[in-house]
Amino acid sequence: MSFLREEPHLIGWLLAAALVLPPVPADAIAVPAPSEVMAVPPELRAMLRTHVLDAGHTPSQRLQRLMTLMSSNEAGLGMNYRDDATYTVAQGFASRQANCLTYTLMFLALAREAGLQAHPQEIDETLAWQQLDGIVYRANHVNAAVRIGMHRYVVDVGSGFVIGRRPAHEISEQRLLAQYYNNRAAVLLAKGELPLALAHSERAISLDAKYPTTWSNTGVIRLRNGDLQGAEQAYLQALALEPVHAGALFNLAGLYQRSGDPAREAPLRQRLGKLQARDPFHQFMLGMEHERNGDANQAVAHYRRAIALHRDEHRFHYRLARAYALADDPRRAGDALRSALALCKQEPFCTQYRDALRLHQAQQLKSF
Repeated sequence: MSFLREEPHLIGWLLAAALVLPPVPADAIAVPAPSEVMAVPPELRAMLRTHVLDAGHTPSQRLQRLMTLMSSNEAGLGMNYRDDATYTVAQGFASRQANCLTYTLMFLALAREAGLQAHPQEIDETLAWQQLDGIVYRANHVNAAVRIGMHRYVVDVGSGFVIGRRPAHEISEQRLLAQYYNNRAAVLLAKGELPLALAHSERAISLDAKYPTTWSNTGVIRLRNGDLQGAEQAYLQALALEPVHAGALFNLAGLYQRSGDPAREAPLRQRLGKLQARDPFHQFMLGMEHERNGDANQAVAHYRRAIALHRDEHRFHYRLARAYALADDPRRAGDALRSALALCKQEPFCTQYRDALRLHQAQQLKSF
């Protein structure tokens, strides 16, 4: 997860006076070891043996039974999705809650014990809808892939509410674990537990020093801890690894703004502006912001730009229809709704679009 990126309401917090905390001895900070993160507790291992290993004689049977074990409420774990549930395997088992990262960690740990050939995958940049309050945020997304003979299967707990620009690609287990520590650092930062957040970020870097998002996020934590030089170094390292990393550009420009250094801030703002102009997700988020503020014309403009950059995303067309309805343009609203429905391949979105189009055609509602 990448945090403190591109959200206007977060800028003030990022640039606020930093809280300087005294150093905490390393041995006083509890950070689970990588082996602990994916450790399978004995009770879960017993369930795996009963429901998967003893009953599944072929790899295909074991895969199917493993999926049933994780999803079934009757005889299995009945895992529930929660956005902020970045847990170890044992914690996920105990709480029966997981986000995409925790679910992938659990699946891979169990698949390994079941003798399945499985590996983690990442979609580098996505838009995701938070389930609890409808917030849209930028994040990476992970899932698992399983190969059985000539067949390949994808296990993805969050595909229904994630928009990706590019296909998933295989990553190492080291990278997946680094993302665990990075996500935990974000949660701890939000709670104000800065020393522990920084310890998790440093563990993420030790596992995968080539992951730019961790460096950018580490910079945010260092800045909040009053270490401006350390924050700058982290942002620069992120940009050395990925010169078009939007989060690092945004954060470093903000640091130079705070430091009163416009000469170094301005070129970063220019780079960021060019990047955002080509980014359909940024354009979509601007459209949502203008729609919330009642500015229909600007919302339409940004949604259209998002569609021009990423034409086949049905949710972009649906939001464009909403903006046209807000602008009192029923003809274009109907056209955008029909485009959304034509592109839709997932429920419950398709039903939502059909219902909205039916109401629109019946002229019962101006907005939907």
